[in-house]
Amino acid sequence: MSMAIGADAALEQLSGWQKGQGERDRIEKTYKFGDFKTAWAFMSAVALKAEQMDHHPEWFNVYNKVEITLTTHDVDGVSEKDVTLGKFMDGLAGKLL
Repeated sequence: MSMAIGADAALEQLSGWQKGQGERDRIEKTYKFGDFKTAWAFMSAVALKAEQMDHHPEWFNVYNKVEITLTTHDVDGVSEKDVTLGKFMDGLAGKLL
């Protein structure tokens, strides 16, 4: 089982992410792709990775934009699982942008 590390600790390991507003411990990032097809490809690949990890993001998609929120519900905060998934997303986005 994961342990909470907190948003600040996670942000030290990630680039371009920010701490979510309010009381809830979470990190957020928005990706903007060239078109809807590329945004959907990103989401599909992330969905497969998330399912493999049994760790699912909160996200919102409009056309070429994907807004991501990561937090680990089991620990009521940000964990290393969020860092791992965030790094995967950043690497994938770097290949698609």
